[in-house]
Amino acid sequence: MRTTHTTRTALRSRRAAVALAAVGALALAGCGDGGGGDGGKDGTGPDQSPGNAQPSVELPKLDGKSVQVVAVWTGPEQESFGKVLAEFEKRTGAKVSYVPTQDAMLNYLGTKIAGGSPPDVAMLQQVGALKQAVERKWAKPAGAEAKAQLQKNYGTGWRELGAVDGTQYGVYFKAANKSLVWYNTAVFEAAGVSEPKTWKDFLSTAETVSASGVAPVSVGGADGWTLTDWFENVYLSQAGPEKYDQLAKHEIAWTDPSVAQALTTLAELFGRPELIAGGASGALQTEFPASVTQTFTGGDTPKAAMVFEGDFVASNIAETEAKVGQDAKAFPFPAVGADAPVVTGGDVAVALTDNPAAQALLTFLASPDAARIWASQGGFVSPNKSLEGSAYPNDVQKEIGKALIDAGDDFRFDMSDQMPQSFGGTPGKGEWKALQDFLKNPKDVKGVQARLEADAAKAYGKD
Repeated sequence: MRTTHTTRTALRSRRAAVALAAVGALALAGCGDGGGGDGGKDGTGPDQSPGNAQPSVELPKLDGKSVQVVAVWTGPEQESFGKVLAEFEKRTGAKVSYVPTQDAMLNYLGTKIAGGSPPDVAMLQQVGALKQAVERKWAKPAGAEAKAQLQKNYGTGWRELGAVDGTQYGVYFKAANKSLVWYNTAVFEAAGVSEPKTWKDFLSTAETVSASGVAPVSVGGADGWTLTDWFENVYLSQAGPEKYDQLAKHEIAWTDPSVAQALTTLAELFGRPELIAGGASGALQTEFPASVTQTFTGGDTPKAAMVFEGDFVASNIAETEAKVGQDAKAFPFPAVGADAPVVTGGDVAVALTDNPAAQALLTFLASPDAARIWASQGGFVSPNKSLEGSAYPNDVQKEIGKALIDAGDDFRFDMSDQMPQSFGGTPGKGEWKALQDFLKNPKDVKGVQARLEADAAKAYGKD
């Protein structure tokens, strides 16, 4: 069994998680300012250009230096991150090259390192991947300047998530509230439904929407990570935080009755093709970005009424004509058990070379200066407690960001992101593949459990 210091300390109580859901409900339901996730593209967002804010961190001059960064971001996320990197170039003189990869990050890094050309900085999406990068001696400890920014701007929980065995390696630059259901307000109004609070009400709402002539739920099943988020939210709410922590660390098996119960609950949705846009086969061919855009395009007849995923959905909504807070709103993931769940995630920057520009970039990413740039674009939530709320382009994002900071150290981190990447973070393998197969055949609960346990045992070295 693998355990990490970060997992033990960062995953604690439900109190702040419930508060986060409550704040999100008020903000998301009540916001009507438009703004969307366009971050001021139409002039509605605040002017957050770096020149309008006094730099909070001093960066070294790095003329003639170059730094390569690898992450999974493409599309609008890549565009927003590009603005962050452009400011780093402006302030340091270093040249930054960005490489997006859709491969499993550790596999990609292993290939590059074996070939003698590692990127200088990688944005890892899994706590487990960070631990493995350290175990393989790929990751370099964060420098004194980066650690000083972390101490100044981050809470204990987020610092510890970027540490392994007490040594600081990573900077969590981008966080996520992964417990939101976004909906097309016009479809809800036409169907005469309101935001559901419980899983039972959610299914009832879906049935009513289906009867109105619109497929209720859009599922990006081609990207297996979205299905892990479905499972985690149901499991956390239904089984509770203690079981969640145990399963995250593989202290209980995937054949546990609590897993069967969560899968059976998911099957109440997955097993009804009329409730899913395109049915299971259509969902398995739909990538995450399309699962969002098809919910907010098509006028009076979109392909779906709702799509589940995190606050970053706003970036994809910005690619449509819909406006967040008007055409697109969101509600907390419905409560399956006593409390609505809140699952968080994040991307951690890690240096892989001794290039001084790599450490300077980590220092910059740990400052509010970097967070402010992407925050103004929308589709971004920062764990940086020094970032002012006015940096966000609308009240929806502002309240989500505030709630994340107010949660302090009391939060549950994405379960699959805590696991070895071979099980929790690899396309076509492990949990991703097992849950895709479950979406295809949601009656096979025991078979999926057996596969999950076999793959988990192998990944954790228990086979």
